[in-house]
Amino acid sequence: MSAVEPRLVDGAPDADAGPDAVPAGPRGSAVVKVAFPVAGMTCAACVSRVQRSLSDLPGVLDASVNLATNRATVELARGVVGPGDLVAAIRDAGYDVGSESAQVAVEGLRFAGDVAPLEAAVAAVPGVLAASANRATDTLRITYVPGLVTMPRLERAVTEAGFAVAAPIAEADPVERERLARSREVRRLAARGAVAAFAAVLSMVASMPLMGVGGTGTADLLVRLVMPLHHALARALPWLYAVPPQQLKFALFVLTLPVVFWAGAPFYVAAWRGFRHRSADMNTLIGVGTGAAMLYSTAATFAPGVFEAAGLPADVYYEAVSTIVALILVGRLLEARAKGRTSSAIGRLLGLRARTARVYRDGIEVEIPAAEVQVGDFISVRPGEKVPVDGVVRSGKSAVDESMLTGEPTPVAKKEGDEVTGATLNTTGAFVLEATRIGRDTVLAQIVRLVEDAQGSRAPVQRLADRIAGVFVPVVISVAILAFIIWFDFGPQPAAVWATVSFVTVLIIACPCALGLATPTAIMVGTGRGAERGVLIKGGEALEAASRLDVILLDKTGTVTEGKPRVTDLLAPHGPSASLPATPEERAEILSVAAAVERLSEHPLAAAIVREATELGLELPAAADFEAHEGRGATALLGAHRVAVGSAAFLIQLGVDIGPFTDAVDTLAARERTPVLVAVDGLPLGLLGLADPIKPSSVGAIRTLRRMGLEVILVTGDVRKVAIAVAGETGIDQVESGMLPAGKVQVIKRLQAAGKRVAMVGDGINDAPALAAADVGIAIGTGTDVAVEAADITLLAGDLRAAVTAVELARATMRTIRQNLFWALAYNVVGIPIAAGLLYPFAGVLLSPVFASAAMAFSSVAVVTNSLRLRRFAPTFAT
Repeated sequence: MSAVEPRLVDGAPDADAGPDAVPAGPRGSAVVKVAFPVAGMTCAACVSRVQRSLSDLPGVLDASVNLATNRATVELARGVVGPGDLVAAIRDAGYDVGSESAQVAVEGLRFAGDVAPLEAAVAAVPGVLAASANRATDTLRITYVPGLVTMPRLERAVTEAGFAVAAPIAEADPVERERLARSREVRRLAARGAVAAFAAVLSMVASMPLMGVGGTGTADLLVRLVMPLHHALARALPWLYAVPPQQLKFALFVLTLPVVFWAGAPFYVAAWRGFRHRSADMNTLIGVGTGAAMLYSTAATFAPGVFEAAGLPADVYYEAVSTIVALILVGRLLEARAKGRTSSAIGRLLGLRARTARVYRDGIEVEIPAAEVQVGDFISVRPGEKVPVDGVVRSGKSAVDESMLTGEPTPVAKKEGDEVTGATLNTTGAFVLEATRIGRDTVLAQIVRLVEDAQGSRAPVQRLADRIAGVFVPVVISVAILAFIIWFDFGPQPAAVWATVSFVTVLIIACPCALGLATPTAIMVGTGRGAERGVLIKGGEALEAASRLDVILLDKTGTVTEGKPRVTDLLAPHGPSASLPATPEERAEILSVAAAVERLSEHPLAAAIVREATELGLELPAAADFEAHEGRGATALLGAHRVAVGSAAFLIQLGVDIGPFTDAVDTLAARERTPVLVAVDGLPLGLLGLADPIKPSSVGAIRTLRRMGLEVILVTGDVRKVAIAVAGETGIDQVESGMLPAGKVQVIKRLQAAGKRVAMVGDGINDAPALAAADVGIAIGTGTDVAVEAADITLLAGDLRAAVTAVELARATMRTIRQNLFWALAYNVVGIPIAAGLLYPFAGVLLSPVFASAAMAFSSVAVVTNSLRLRRFAPTFAT
């Protein structure tokens, strides 16, 4: 067996840059986003340092580091910076990247004359840390950084080295990967904490006989609390009190060694690494504080004469060292368990996946793992089973529970030609679907990626914590030194003892980790809870903006209304200034001409016209030279004839005389019908009236939005009479009608210029510019991909109640973040002066390092626990 430790090759991430390396723009974009684990971070100062180190790299456009997930997310310029640069930046900051190992079966490896070229070729892949070949087992063990390299890229490297992979390398499940990592962390902390706690208890007992004999400084400070225990032990263990003090000190020294050199070793290693890189973090505070206590105690144990010559008591603090390390480890254990729960939403989402699928192969139904389904496979789904992948129903019918997407418990009827989504539940019937999207392309996978991106993002409010974290540790060390000097110069005798206690206590009580966890834990829980309720929030910035909204603009069609209009009226011209209901022959002609043009459009009104023509069995001529005019209509060539379909204003603009329909347009609008005119070669052919029913939930949702203090405005491209009628029925006071896409943007800019923060809710292509222009763009998930892409928040339910959920959740999350930041700041602002001895002149109290360590451990656990309350979030709706 041999191994190669590679020189990390720099280069831009390509299409195989990693499962989390997603282009931040369209294919060919010059910007790439990668996310990868970072090891060794414990506090906000760590986050700030790693973030600064990554941001300083040339070509890095944005870097975000999350303490709750221990991951870094970096946007970088393609071709300028590569995985090797990122790894080097992390290590230069004094930390390391997380890694995983993959065992790859290589054909004929045992017969190879030299495996060094294979190891070197794989090790040269950016993101690979080591490669080791084993001829005896025909395997290659690869250590790599998840997120910076993919399995196909590794397979290609093996092939390029002249070997063949015996079987595809399986992608690691990111959720299982995180669960195992969290489990290992919990087990490690539990083992270290148990050893430290056992030593702390024994040390505390063994130190009791030293009380009052100049032996243990910490016990003197806790004398009031432990005196009853002291007397009880003296009666129960008289032999212990008979042991000479010097022997007890030596025994305590031996008992504390495992705590310092094993249980608490990570603190000291990290602190030393920080010193080497000229940086300081929470580990520095713990390492210096407990290290100073340990050194002082060791000197008092082995050189007591030095202390006696200086007129100082040879006190020891071994029990304080063990207790501090134990309490901090217990705190981190509780914190690790709590942080695991903050990201549980992703695990629950992925837990919805079907594990197997029944696929037809060569006419035979076979059961295979769902991960092996290919696009184009025909899959049988029986009652009570989960849909394995996204697809289209090809035969059969059923009702599918889509509550995992929309939050709505009512099953949705599915028939031949309807789309179904993977991980939804088939309830009653059976059907066969054709797979159209698999793996990372499924709706569920996209939801998980959005949630992961959101949970790794940072809210602007975090900048305050980042600025504080940047100077926190140096300030704390300065305060600790100042406290030592003041106590040494002005404190009571023995001054050196009191000075040492205050120095250690200040270092131990300071907690930058609470600052680092305040924002990311709340964002993780909030965005995860939103995903469970059908609200996908793209990041912390969108979350914060949604919490501060003043105005919310609502598109009409598909947002307030069903978005499934139907043709209710059809009129034909009757003379130059009048119209009458169309005859069956006129109806067929008008519908076929209009539908031939509109079937190339994505607008809901166009779909209604096409649906009406299809239900009547009309044959639609082929359209050419189609052109959509956003918010107004469309034109196309049918043979040699130029056809225009759209609003009255649009046809007038084209020079069409709509005289026969002038009165009819107003009449339809007054009846809440949307008028759509059809003209051929500049002459009016017909007028269609379309009705779009208001969603049953819209009235209550709008009432709730207004009750929340939001100004609600209806913006629509429809005629004013229709818009006013819909607004009146739903309780909206302000209406902006006849709006083209540019007009909606102007409305938003006008409101923003007045100092208002604006959200736009829409679902169509014509809403995309407004969604992008608003402070918060909220897309109805049932709408077009363009609208969803332009939005900051996506509502999977297609229901305005989800908009209420989004705003309420954003406010609840930001409220939690502010509570966390207040607690983290207040704790340090109050705790550090008390630890330095602020209360001693007034109450004669100097805080013990043991109490300080307990308070420090509690502070971070309190922050994470407060964030976890968001898991119980439930929106409120007006009735």
